[in-house]
Amino acid sequence: SAVPLDVDGRGRKIVVVPGFMASDQTTARLRKSLDGAGFNSFGWGLGRNMGVRADTLDRFDAQMQSHGLDSGVTLVGWSLGGLIAREYAKYAPQRVARVVTLGSPFSGDVRANNAWRVYEWIAGHKVDAPPIATVLSEKPPVPTTAIWSRNDGVVAPQSACGLAHESDAQVELECTHMAFVARPEAIRAIAAALG
Repeated sequence: SAVPLDVDGRGRKIVVVPGFMASDQTTARLRKSLDGAGFNSFGWGLGRNMGVRADTLDRFDAQMQSHGLDSGVTLVGWSLGGLIAREYAKYAPQRVARVVTLGSPFSGDVRANNAWRVYEWIAGHKVDAPPIATVLSEKPPVPTTAIWSRNDGVVAPQSACGLAHESDAQVELECTHMAFVARPEAIRAIAAALG
C-alpha cells in the first residue's frame, strides 16, 4: 500500500530503476507512494535487472523515449539500479534532472558488498570488468544524492555513501538493503530528497 507523503510532486517525472535481481514489481510501493504525492513515476520497463549488459544504457534510453521522457527526469536507483542511473545520467545528461541512489555501491572497492559473487555468476562478467566503459565513482553532471545506511547488510556503507566529491548530498537512513524501497521511513526520506 502507498505511504502518505508530505511533499508536492507537482507532476515531476521520476523513473525508478530496480536493484539486481529485482523488477518494477519490487519498486511498486515506492512508485505508488510517489504517485500519491503528485509525482509522475515510471518503472524502468526492462524486466528483472539481471546485471549490466553492453546495451543496457541504449535499451534504457529507448524506454525513456517511448514514455516521452526527454528532459527533466529524476532517476531513483536502488542498489545496482543506482549505478545504472548514475551511468545513464552521464550517457544522456540532457534527459536527467537529478539522480538519487539507494544503497548503491558507487564508491571504493567494487567487491565491498555481499552480492558480487552472485552478480558475476548471473551477469556473466567480473564486477571490475563491466561491459560498458565506466568510472563508477565519477559523479554524473547532474545533482546527485546518495542515500545510504550503516545497517545495509549487503553493500558496505562507505561504498553507498561515497566520498564528498562523488555525489552532491549524502543522506543516512537506518534500514536494511532490502528496505530502501519498502519501509515507510525510507520512502519518506526518498520523497524528502526529491523535494
